[in-house]
Amino acid sequence: MVAWFEIPVTDMDRAKKFYESVFNIEVGVHDMGGLLMGFFPMHEGASGAMGSLMKHESYTPSHEGTLVYFSCDDLQNELGRIVSSGGKSLQEKTQISPENGFMGLFEDTEGNRVALHSQK
Repeated sequence: MVAWFEIPVTDMDRAKKFYESVFNIEVGVHDMGGLLMGFFPMHEGASGAMGSLMKHESYTPSHEGTLVYFSCDDLQNELGRIVSSGGKSLQEKTQISPENGFMGLFEDTEGNRVALHSQK
């Protein structure tokens, strides 16, 4: 049911580098009249929400704010790149249940708490 998400950042270049490194993707940054948006890649026909990194005075990174879950094939791969990319591991790969797969938590370079999910 999630349609869109926004992750607040204070340093777009640092955040862009972090997410590109962790997920092996390219984040496209666009200046929307003083609002910097770093768009995560969209794959036509794929399921899941679209989203963006957001740099603007009205956005403040927070460890206690909204928790976004990124879907992965095996979240251990992404968790393994968190620290070397400048983030902090908060919760190692943990089984939710046999039916619901696994989750893990990290803090990004901006101080946001973010989650990962995978079935294996």
